[in-house]
Amino acid sequence: MKFIKIVFFLLILNSFAFADKNMKIGSKGNANDVSRVIKVVMYDNYYEPSSFQINAGETIKFEVENAGELVHEFNIANKMMHMKHQPEMEKMVENEILFADSIDKDKMKKMAKMDKSMGHSHSNSVLLEPKQKGDIIWKFDNAVNIEVACNVPGHYQAGMIAKVNIK
Repeated sequence: MKFIKIVFFLLILNSFAFADKNMKIGSKGNANDVSRVIKVVMYDNYYEPSSFQINAGETIKFEVENAGELVHEFNIANKMMHMKHQPEMEKMVENEILFADSIDKDKMKKMAKMDKSMGHSHSNSVLLEPKQKGDIIWKFDNAVNIEVACNVPGHYQAGMIAKVNIK
């Protein structure tokens, strides 16, 4: 009986260890619920603004512009999710979808039919070529420990990260 209790305890403890509360990043927002608009400019390896003050539960429309010379991403996630997404972005480079200054969108669509991660159609992210603009509407419900980052190979490591402070 003692063995069963120990096994049960370890299973419960293990499930809590993997049920990472930091996975909570919010959800895709509704345009009718937008409380404010934040304009974001992506330069080569930094964002302006470099941090965001967000109220818990707030729905924000991010109007994102890539003013850099390179392809950049605006991705709302936690650090673990960024680490998981980076190999997908590397795979896009290896498959000649993602280049330093352009995206082969036709090839991206074709590859996405075989591998969904190649489509880069995430509601928490926008991938932009130089001089392009894009929008994200995001609801910061249950969001903790998140950051905005660019996961184009080498950009996260170079510090292209913006802090998100949720009150």
